[in-house]
Order: sequence, then structure tokens, then C-alpha cells
Amino acid sequence: MPTILLVEDDDMHRALICSALEGAGYQVQESRNGKEALRQYRLAPSDLVITDILMPEKDGLETIRALTLEFPDIAIIAMSEITDKLDYLRVARLFGADRTLRKPFLMDELLKMVQEELQRGPSPT
Repeated sequence: MPTILLVEDDDMHRALICSALEGAGYQVQESRNGKEALRQYRLAPSDLVITDILMPEKDGLETIRALTLEFPDIAIIAMSEITDKLDYLRVARLFGADRTLRKPFLMDELLKMVQEELQRGPSPT
């Protein structure tokens, strides 16, 4: 069973996404911020990381950068809302995210993206 590390600071969004992923047959590890996510990934690498961008402690961009430097073959999906100041998803691609997803999104859209990403190549575990 593929494992996914879900990094999302909003409890409600994290619970909804986690429920959808588990319902689709994935094992999900949860994290509230990038600092926790880095610690979790180092202890138990997952097949895919899904991370929000705007978070406290260590934001998604810092997290993506740290993970891709330490684990070059890592698979990452970044998600964020559109802001007027900066297209965080474009920056996330530059930092190493494989795919991006704009909030709000349909769960079917996320599940399709997860399936495609997991089929893309070998997992880091």
C-alpha cells in the first residue's frame, strides 16, 4: 500500500484530504507544518508528499527545498490558494515540486493526480 505524507496546517482540510486518501486505499501520515514533515520523512520516507505552501514554522516552499536537496528522487505535490502577490505554485515548481494543485480543488482531481504521480516512477522507500 503506497504511503503519503500529508502536510497541511488547517485541521479541517487535513482531515478531509486524509479521509479521501485513506478511502482510496493509501496509508497517510499527517503533519501540521514543514518542520514536523521533515522530521517524519527522515524517520519514515513515504512514496509521495502532498504539502500546503502557506504554513507556520516552516512553510511549504522551505519544506520542498529541504526535502528535494536531501532526497533528490522525492515525489511532491504542492497545493495553495491563488494570491495576488505571488504565484506560490509556480515557485513551488522551481523549488522541486513535481505537480501543483490550486485550492479549492475537487477530491477526484487530487486523487487522479496522486495516482498519476505514484505511477510515474519508483518510490524513494
